[in-house]
Amino acid sequence: EVQLVESGGGLVQAGGSLRLSCAASGFIFDDYSIGWYREAPGKEREEVACTSSDNGIIYYSPSAKGRFTISRDNAKNTVYLQMNSLKPEDTAVYYCAANPAYTVVAGMEYWGQGIQVTVSA
Repeated sequence: EVQLVESGGGLVQAGGSLRLSCAASGFIFDDYSIGWYREAPGKEREEVACTSSDNGIIYYSPSAKGRFTISRDNAKNTVYLQMNSLKPEDTAVYYCAANPAYTVVAGMEYWGQGIQVTVSA
């Protein structure tokens, strides 16, 4: 059974930091691109950052560049999203997703259940 389990979310003040983790199982982690996505109320799900199977960074959204860092530990089947200088507009449900190749949001094969991140002003 494929599982992607996010953790590390919560409530933080603006300017603070959080590190999200995504623990994966049930597929060959090393062979998959893994990304972080978020969905704010009333908005479409958007890509935040994505890393390739060899930990090459494929993509950062304009809002994530310079503040967020994606990384993966293939030995632990885990991907991380370090989020610094958080802003209220970063408030959203954050998801991790996996796919054999980098693709658009709708094409990602496996999804986690999501975790809430709330940034207070």
